[in-house]
Amino acid sequence: MKTNILNINFDVIQIDDATQKLINAIENNEKCFVVTPNPEIVMIAQKDLELKKIINSADLVIADGIGIVLASKFNKIKIKNRVAGYDLVQKFFSMSKNYKIYFLGSSTQIIELAKKNMQEKFKNINIVGAHNGFFDNNEEIINQINLLNPDVLLVGMGAPKQEKWIYKYKDKLNAKVFIGIGGSFDVMSGKIKRAPTIFQKLGLEWFYRLIKQPKRFWRMLALPKFLAAVLLKKFS
Repeated sequence: MKTNILNINFDVIQIDDATQKLINAIENNEKCFVVTPNPEIVMIAQKDLELKKIINSADLVIADGIGIVLASKFNKIKIKNRVAGYDLVQKFFSMSKNYKIYFLGSSTQIIELAKKNMQEKFKNINIVGAHNGFFDNNEEIINQINLLNPDVLLVGMGAPKQEKWIYKYKDKLNAKVFIGIGGSFDVMSGKIKRAPTIFQKLGLEWFYRLIKQPKRFWRMLALPKFLAAVLLKKFS
């Protein structure tokens, strides 16, 4: 089931079902491209038609942001809960059956620390490789990844770069599941702390991050612009 918000089709799905979809893709040797848009990404897609096309072509589009959930309340088909990309990945890790995973993105220091922390936290994951997000030779990276034959490729290059990179090269890659995870490697590494549970439950994770990272203020302006665009479309 899907619901449309500013011409972006979101899957109405709970985290357990989304996780099972990833596992099914691996078990059935199928490609599954996952996009995790928040209001900022939706607003970028209003002008970036290539990004909009890529998102709407994905196999799974989950609501990573309370703004998406709120906007869906104006639709007949509503999203009950946000499914943050970070939470989906963590849930998948907890259910992994020794699936092979590759980390791509961020800095070498961050990604190696993220790899170490996740291997310590989840005993049933098999992180077969990792590479930072600063490279010029795409074919070389693709060859390195394919030699390791991962089941899952996590790409943390920031939106929309990560979505465009996955879309362009996913058919050349041996991986089955592809997820653009933004800054999740920073959280996995411990460099950035997740908001306390109470902030997450109240839908105020964005506010907590703003307190901790005031430089994000200008990026946060995407949320009121997003809600204004939703209301304008609804009542125009």
